Amino acid sequence: MKKLFFALLLIASCARLAFSQATTFILVRHAEKAADGSKDPELSEAGKARALTLAKLLKEVTVDAVYSTTFKRTQGTIAPLAMSKGLTVMPYDAMKGEAIDQMASKFPGGTIVVCGHSNTTPWTANYLLGKEQYKDFDDGDYDNVLVVEVMEKGKAKVIWLTY
Repeated sequence: MKKLFFALLLIASCARLAFSQATTFILVRHAEKAADGSKDPELSEAGKARALTLAKLLKEVTVDAVYSTTFKRTQGTIAPLAMSKGLTVMPYDAMKGEAIDQMASKFPGGTIVVCGHSNTTPWTANYLLGKEQYKDFDDGDYDNVLVVEVMEKGKAKVIWLTY
């Protein structure tokens, strides 16, 4: 699976050559959360393992920035990746186009990893595509990665992977 993921990222990188200055967004939903009844739970043990898997999966990928919502589950999911890349996790306002636009303008031609939720991750992909193509993820669906190559809003390609 790891080889397939890198092969698809290579294809996406080659597609970037067709776009002069394409920006790559790697969109992930937070990993499994603990069932503690709170509105802001930590990751479960399975979620912590998935967060480590995500960092390993992106080990060979150059990442310019890492963003997350301010919830413990998103922060915990992306923290191992950010630490391995020597980056600080930056907060963003989910489902706000101007936040996504700021990321793209701050890191043009770069690779940005964004950790969100079952509704915000597909929303971000749709925003970048300029059309509604992806529906909210199922509540128990934690393994999706959307790699979005964007030349400009509405001019993008998506590769949907699982890990």
